[in-house]
Amino acid sequence: MARMPGADWRPIGGNKTPSGMGQIFGVALHIMAGTLTGTESWFNNPRAEASSHFGTGRAGALRQWVDTRDRAWAQAAGNPHWISIENEGKGGDELTDAQLDACARVLAWAHTEHGVPLRIASSPSERGLGHHAMGGAAWGNHTACPGTKVIAQKAEIVRRAKALLAPPKPIKVVIKNGVPQRPGRTLKGAGPHAEGRRPLRAGPGRRGVAGQAQGPRLDHHRGRRVRAEDGRRRQGLPARDRPSRDRCGGPADVGDGVVLAAGPTDAAAVMRARRRRRGELTTSHRWWWA
Repeated sequence: MARMPGADWRPIGGNKTPSGMGQIFGVALHIMAGTLTGTESWFNNPRAEASSHFGTGRAGALRQWVDTRDRAWAQAAGNPHWISIENEGKGGDELTDAQLDACARVLAWAHTEHGVPLRIASSPSERGLGHHAMGGAAWGNHTACPGTKVIAQKAEIVRRAKALLAPPKPIKVVIKNGVPQRPGRTLKGAGPHAEGRRPLRAGPGRRGVAGQAQGPRLDHHRGRRVRAEDGRRRQGLPARDRPSRDRCGGPADVGDGVVLAAGPTDAAAVMRARRRRRGELTTSHRWWWA
């Protein structure tokens, strides 16, 4: 069986030839001259003697009605070698942006699953992304299907299919004072030591503008720290030297717009801030752009 992941599998009861596909040459575009729901209902009617492998809705819905190992009845002599996509609309319509995406997904999957080339086909003897009218009389003589506007969009569908399969390009990021920089974007991040903790905000007495995202705040350890210092005072021991909170990762250390969750201790936070300034934590921290 060949069912496309991500497509809504809605098999029709008849109007198809089980295991009837030969070598698959490409994907053929059609226009429904109707709605997605109405077309599906018609394909389930034995009197229709018509079907399609896939269908797209104007809002981007993608349905698969026929397994691509089975022959759908969409383009007569082209049925044994072409996967068919019916697109919601009427003659003269362009495909919506969402439909272009859906068709590109089918083409990319057909390339992976059946070896369909990611290129435009203009005749039944070629391979790639074709359309119903190119088959002429042998394909039912539907000269207006899917229409010139849709035919003109084939190049865009091929481009999007290639983009779906292309490996992601690495993003070049400039490191400045230990912080990745990208013009026009706001950097946010969290260290691996703080996975799952809530980002912290500036508060009274902190350096910077109130409400602006700042570096680590250590108030969630405040109770434990105060109790420890009270115990030392009761025993007559001097208080431990504690780094100033201002040194624990303010904007000068991690850059504006950075949200870092709190670390386990003041001293550890200071060490992380120093390492950030030297650029040593940029690869071990989790960063994203907003």
